[in-house]
Amino acid sequence: MKNLIKILAVFIFCTVFKAQQTEVSVIKYEDLEKRIQQEKDKLLVVNFWSTTCGPCVKELPHFMEVNAEFSGNQKFKMILVSLDRLADKERVLKFIKNKNLSAEVLLLDDIKRMNTWIPKFEKDWDGNIPVTLFYKNGVKVHFNDGEMSKTDLEKRIKENLQ
Repeated sequence: MKNLIKILAVFIFCTVFKAQQTEVSVIKYEDLEKRIQQEKDKLLVVNFWSTTCGPCVKELPHFMEVNAEFSGNQKFKMILVSLDRLADKERVLKFIKNKNLSAEVLLLDDIKRMNTWIPKFEKDWDGNIPVTLFYKNGVKVHFNDGEMSKTDLEKRIKENLQ
């Protein structure tokens, strides 16, 4: 009976949160920077990832669970910034569908200028992913280098939503 309830819960979760992107916006660094500043009234969680990054793929289900948990809060928003190549845009779209990504996904097509924009996000960022940045009212409040557990992600969000 417990297994049946779990299966039903997963089915309902997937059905309710099936609102997925059918297109991925391709942006440059400046566009992302503007986007972060536009979300001044929110806690914005920005995760940099790639479909070919094992730790990124591993942490994304936790991010989707947490995104679903806080999605009703008007003061919260999550954006997943893919660092896949522009040529791999279709793979990113398939990944969104296959992994049921419910947060907004953007494709950052600015690989040639990585050494310019990475330090603008965080001086201590060495370019490895996954990386998660937290902005409150347009100001960076936390930088997480590496994979985040669901518990750590929830804790950081709860601390900054107050």
